[in-house]
Amino acid sequence: MISQTAEYALRSVVCLASYPDAALITEEIAKITKVPRSYLSKVLQSLGRAGIVNARRGLHGGFSLAKPADALSLLEVINAVDPIPHIETCPLGLKQHGVNLCPLHKRLNDAITLIENAYRDSTIDDLLKEPTLSKPLHETH
Repeated sequence: MISQTAEYALRSVVCLASYPDAALITEEIAKITKVPRSYLSKVLQSLGRAGIVNARRGLHGGFSLAKPADALSLLEVINAVDPIPHIETCPLGLKQHGVNLCPLHKRLNDAITLIENAYRDSTIDDLLKEPTLSKPLHETH
């Protein structure tokens, strides 16, 4: 449902939220998230432009979250890098349908809206605090 870029952005933000008192460099984030470094750089730039992460240069520099994890929704992260497309006009190009979606495409778009709402209602902090045996980005040995 979401793109690989959005997945990488979510992994990156979860990683940064896991280390709230530190600024992590790209290499550290790439290793933890298993995202290729060159791709990660582009994702972090997009997240920076959207005001989701802060970048600090120089000694003791790196990336950190620009806002608390409990105030950052999954949807905000996804929309920063690759928003979920909605069906706004007939995908078949039928002129008589135009913006009046048929029942099939209306239901598909309604499902997209439900998923989008689920992402809107979930914060990064929710992911980190959810009681489960497997924590995001942590391997057990």
